[in-house]
Amino acid sequence: MKKIYLLSTLLVMLWSVAAFAHCQVPCGIYNDQLRSDLIAEHITTVEKAMKQIEEFGKQSSVNYNQVVRWVNTKEDHANKIQDIVTQYFMAQRIKLIDGSDEAKVKKYQYELGLLHQLVVYAMKAKQSTDQGNISKLREVLDQFNKSYFGADYKKHTH
Repeated sequence: MKKIYLLSTLLVMLWSVAAFAHCQVPCGIYNDQLRSDLIAEHITTVEKAMKQIEEFGKQSSVNYNQVVRWVNTKEDHANKIQDIVTQYFMAQRIKLIDGSDEAKVKKYQYELGLLHQLVVYAMKAKQSTDQGNISKLREVLDQFNKSYFGADYKKHTH
């Protein structure tokens, strides 16, 4: 009985973790614009965290508790960008293509390249407070959105 309880608890915990992000069950329920807007919102949060960290660094008496909290926030939101890019767009939305259609191959490679850049610039944002990484994240997200959404693209304002 104890083993069944333990196994049940473990399965529920694993299922709930897997269900936190958009699951990879082929349900057909997607909201790509929402995910793009979430990435933009996470970029803004990372930017704010960077500015707060820099402000605390200028103070004569640094509140290290607040600095740590903003560093953690910056890293958490950069991770969320990476999760949406990899788990949602790369794993589920950018479809594998037939390599015989050159136009589709070109678009596929372009969009994967942009998604890879988002992952890398999010990583770089975790490593520093360089606002250049925020500019790059926004620029690359905008390029991805234009390619992915085409005429349906609605630029997110921050």
